[in-house]
Amino acid sequence: MTDATLDPHDRALEEDGLDAEAPPIEVKGLYSAFGDTVIHENLDLTVKRGEVLGVVGGSGTGKSVLLNTIIGLKEPEGGSVRIFGQDIQHASRRKWSAIERRWGVLFQQGALFSSLTVKQNVAAPLHEHTDLSRREIDELAELKIALVGLPPRAGALKPAELSGGMRKRAGLARALAFDPELLFLDEPTAGLDPIGASAFDELILDLSRSLGLTVFMITHDLDSLYTITDRVAVLADKQVVAVAPVGQLEHSEHPWIQEYFLGPRGRAARASQQGTRV
Repeated sequence: MTDATLDPHDRALEEDGLDAEAPPIEVKGLYSAFGDTVIHENLDLTVKRGEVLGVVGGSGTGKSVLLNTIIGLKEPEGGSVRIFGQDIQHASRRKWSAIERRWGVLFQQGALFSSLTVKQNVAAPLHEHTDLSRREIDELAELKIALVGLPPRAGALKPAELSGGMRKRAGLARALAFDPELLFLDEPTAGLDPIGASAFDELILDLSRSLGLTVFMITHDLDSLYTITDRVAVLADKQVVAVAPVGQLEHSEHPWIQEYFLGPRGRAARASQQGTRV
């Protein structure tokens, strides 16, 4: 592929020494443990470019551990994690900085700074990692706030003054501050009522399509899995035991997958999605 045919994101990746044609996320042979407790053993997972990947699993299967390992908050005991072809454990400081600019993370509780306004929260990473003027940063922060569906007045509010849904959107606006290629979501609809959760799902779907995002989403929300994911990765037995669209997972013979997708809640979510398509 020549420079002339690269889109702006790909060109930026190549300029930073990353591989635009490599999978955005590639985990091989991952071994994770806390002391004598093994969480992951020989875990493999490849995330395709532009997909919304849901990640599910029972309690203790290490969903958050996997996310934290991929974004470098936990060092694996074995195996490798590659982001756009770069092994993050062996990345130079320059490469690591380039990689970090290419992802945004929305943690379950939003992780907003309570003493800052929404606009200040969104602007914080731009102040820290760019040489943009204050005016440019303010304009970008306002743009991101609007992008996630918050009204302009929300920019002047502090997290304690926001509803749960608004806090999620504010956290998402900050996660999108650098126009990332990768978006990590940790239980994005947790704590939201069904209407708020549905609206947030639609927002994620719209943003992923319009911005060309690759989304890695940990969730227990079956409605989200049926509504917005392209594939779902299932953690069980210390590994990823299946990666497939929800419709295919419904036919799995794995006991946990059967119980999860074919139980009462799974049947209700499937029926709801089928009703939506009618």
